[in-house]
Amino acid sequence: MTQARAPRADAVRNRKKILTAAGEQITAHGPDVGMDEIAAAAGVAVGTLYRHFPTKTDLVAAVVAEYVARVAHDAEAALARAADGTGRALDELTAFLGRVVEQSVTDRAVKAAAQTLGAEPGDHADEDRAGSAVAALIRAGQADGDIHPDVTVNDIYLLFSTAPTDQPPAARARWLALVTPGLTTGARQIKN
Repeated sequence: MTQARAPRADAVRNRKKILTAAGEQITAHGPDVGMDEIAAAAGVAVGTLYRHFPTKTDLVAAVVAEYVARVAHDAEAALARAADGTGRALDELTAFLGRVVEQSVTDRAVKAAAQTLGAEPGDHADEDRAGSAVAALIRAGQADGDIHPDVTVNDIYLLFSTAPTDQPPAARARWLALVTPGLTTGARQIKN
């Protein structure tokens, strides 16, 4: 059995340049930006772009997958800090929420393009990694007595979906300040 060859360094660089340019171009010009414009912004030939991404849907799905991978890495890093004691779980979860919201501001157009084109990453491993890390962070905060016992990963996803990503930074900071107490043990009363 032969092993698959590792991609050449120039192919890896080109893929990275294409993904970066695609995110920037879609953010700046919307989902209708052409593949030619993306290739030009990446500094690669159109043929190179199509070798990596045969369709625009494939390209947008890859941009979304890269975003999800960054979120997963961030969630795991927050969990690691909480686990090693360099950060409290509640503080790490709150900071993670803030970072994801800020990153979503720039990736909002890419998500809109993904919905328009029906582009979805085929591999959900990074989503699973992010969800697992956030769940562990929540459990750690609950064990510390800081995060309310009924908070779940789905609650965090709900918060992300309601974040004011179309508002200025001050409004996003205010949103975070308002939702954070809802996660904590001492800030709210549960009515049955």
